[in-house]
Amino acid sequence: MAKSTMRSRRVAELIQAELGRLMIREFQDATTGFVTVTRVEVTADLLNAHVSISVFGSPDPKAFLERLEKSKGRIRKALAARVKLKYNPALFFSLDPGPEYASRIERLIEQVKKHET
Repeated sequence: MAKSTMRSRRVAELIQAELGRLMIREFQDATTGFVTVTRVEVTADLLNAHVSISVFGSPDPKAFLERLEKSKGRIRKALAARVKLKYNPALFFSLDPGPEYASRIERLIEQVKKHET
């Protein structure tokens, strides 16, 4: 495995852990539901980090994503204080469709089970 790939993976794991803590402390409340950082992918040059967020129990996950986008500078600064890197990566947030997809599949399976009985 290439050295830069291993390093970017380790940095991504570190960023994911710190962002997870930050989300719980700063952004998670009764209106947002349960917030999880599901995945972080860092480019090989460590200048960009693509962050996937999962939001359970929120009526509008996209509103939460907009809130993150507005606070991106503050989040990046807090991350830089916790993770010591030569360059602080630019953060790009997106909603992770995986949990919603799994929930939809479970509902469909339950519907099929009800129709079989």
